[in-house]
Amino acid sequence: MKYVLFSFVLIVIFLTGCVALGSRKSLKQAQIEQKKQESDQVYEGSAFGYRGLIYVQIHLNGGSISEITVVDSDEDRFVGGAAMDELIETVTELNSTDVDVISGATITSKGFLEAVRDAIMSHE
Repeated sequence: MKYVLFSFVLIVIFLTGCVALGSRKSLKQAQIEQKKQESDQVYEGSAFGYRGLIYVQIHLNGGSISEITVVDSDEDRFVGGAAMDELIETVTELNSTDVDVISGATITSKGFLEAVRDAIMSHE
């Protein structure tokens, strides 16, 4: 009887731990969400894209990304620029940087998304 009770307690502890781990967000994503909710201001960020630094400016209103502007970039305007335009629309609409990159402009996409994350985190 002791072994049955002991086994039951271990199973409950194990399952509780699994549920808790599965529901946690990554620490970085949680920090980004917290920063988005804290203020209604304009922030700037930068990250490396395919051809160099990408500088962005984001507007946070009521905890949501309301506007993203590419301030400066050396990315090709037909490939990288088009990718960033599409990402601006997607990130603003979904209010998240957890989106797919644009095929054919992967490095530019990753740089742009990292610049937006950098802008969100810049007001620490």
